Amino acid sequence: RSIPNKLGGVIALVMSIAILFILPILHVNKSQGLQFYPLNQILFWYMVIIIILLTWIGARPVESPFILTGQILTVLYFSYYILNPMISKFWDKFLN
Repeated sequence: RSIPNKLGGVIALVMSIAILFILPILHVNKSQGLQFYPLNQILFWYMVIIIILLTWIGARPVESPFILTGQILTVLYFSYYILNPMISKFWDKFLN
């Protein structure tokens, strides 16, 4: 619903599932948990809220305010997977 093009929607669907499989392979943090990464803890809760809002938006009718909100939340969903590793690397460099 958030992507008006059918091919773009299919690619986004495949990427949203594939990124969950690829993310553990790319995990290169020096620490296993998030207890030493306070910015990533904030991003984690940011992601939880985005997933809840995307679930809620998916149940709404396809109307004007819900379409734009869904598109914004979709961009924020994918930006999490770009920001999270970058902040982890920054935090590792900052601690050393």
